[in-house]
Amino acid sequence: MIHRKQALTMGIFLALSFPSYSQQIDTTKPVTFFSGNLSLTTNGFSIIPTFSLNSPAIITQLSWRKRKFSIDPDIRMTPNLKKGSMVLWFRYYPIQKKKFSLRVGAHPALNFQVREIADSNGVTEISQMRRFLAWELAPSYSITQNWTVGLYYLQGNGLQKDGPQTTHFINLSTGITNIRMGPWIRMALYPAVYYLRLDADEGFYFIGTLDLSYIKWPLSLSSSINQTFTSNIPGNKIFMWNVSLNYRFSKVMGKVKPSSSP
Repeated sequence: MIHRKQALTMGIFLALSFPSYSQQIDTTKPVTFFSGNLSLTTNGFSIIPTFSLNSPAIITQLSWRKRKFSIDPDIRMTPNLKKGSMVLWFRYYPIQKKKFSLRVGAHPALNFQVREIADSNGVTEISQMRRFLAWELAPSYSITQNWTVGLYYLQGNGLQKDGPQTTHFINLSTGITNIRMGPWIRMALYPAVYYLRLDADEGFYFIGTLDLSYIKWPLSLSSSINQTFTSNIPGNKIFMWNVSLNYRFSKVMGKVKPSSSP
């Protein structure tokens, strides 16, 4: 029997969002911004941390952004390629102010998992692919330069009759970054509480991530924990954690000078 928690390994973990560029009148403006995060983790969490691969995973998150639009592929696979997901986000940023920002997005997703079939010849292991469509709404507010609070809503829909049909995910989070741990080491904290409704089942949870980085390297070491407050979702685990090695990069693909003032 397949647990429902294996059916929705889709999307990018909220706390490891891509960096974005700022636009100023007196500087050149990036035409296309390319960024990414490559991770090796002991347990591949989904954007909804309740769902995990329950296995070490390789995570590739990329972003191509031009002005207010971005395309963000997200691939998460176990080393043996038997379980994982492929998500293609299409995102739009209608509001990008100094203090407040708003992002909306939608994606198709493919989820891969292992299933056991019992028949007269015994038990056979097969690979199963499930399809999903989802959309997101993500406002955020910067209290200070290094302290941000945000609300995230995700609504997902299964495109097959087996497995979950409708998912509602609401995440209230905060991020405190650039905490000095010495002249070269920086720490960031990303705690959040969230509500998950999966068809007729629901749960309340806490998720927290700690990230340590060396300012001259693109590498960081992070660890996440996921604690259940209350849940009746089948297959739910009370506590999960992981440790990840991350490589982040960004590159401006081209520039154009702003028009001269009249």
